Amino acid sequence: MDDKEFAGIVNSTKPIVLSAIKKYVAAQYFHSIDDVVQETYLRAYKSLIKDSFRGESSMETWLYAIARNESLRMMKKINREEIKLKKKARKMDDLALEKSAEEHDDVNIKRIDLKNTISGLPEKYRQVMELVSIGFSEKQIAEELSLKKGTVKSRVFRGKFLLQRIISGGVKNDN
Repeated sequence: MDDKEFAGIVNSTKPIVLSAIKKYVAAQYFHSIDDVVQETYLRAYKSLIKDSFRGESSMETWLYAIARNESLRMMKKINREEIKLKKKARKMDDLALEKSAEEHDDVNIKRIDLKNTISGLPEKYRQVMELVSIGFSEKQIAEELSLKKGTVKSRVFRGKFLLQRIISGGVKNDN
């Protein structure tokens, strides 16, 4: 069989092959039709070269059967790949949730530790640092504690310094 003969077979049977493929390939996978057509004609070509086509049916019927089988094979392959991707996505989601939970736990532990550390500060710094830790601005702290803004600023600075010393293992309490 030469190239011209095979090209003639392809041209005359293409509508039948395409109809078989469209019948057996789900609509969402129509993007793979070209691959199935190529595989169909590749299998047919290999069989024709080996003289495997027995002629018990017409060329169209034989190619229709090959196209159907290739379509079903492609659908199985795509479904297997999708299942693998879904499993991988689930594993990644599970890992992300675990990591998020661990980070959340770490943040909560750090908050608890910070709260405990702040409670060990001298009263004038403890009051200011507790309000800083829950998000108050210096202006809000000044209003809340009836202090001048400059006083709040210096107590925040000194409170941070004391916290840093406590956390790094320095002096426990500096009155």
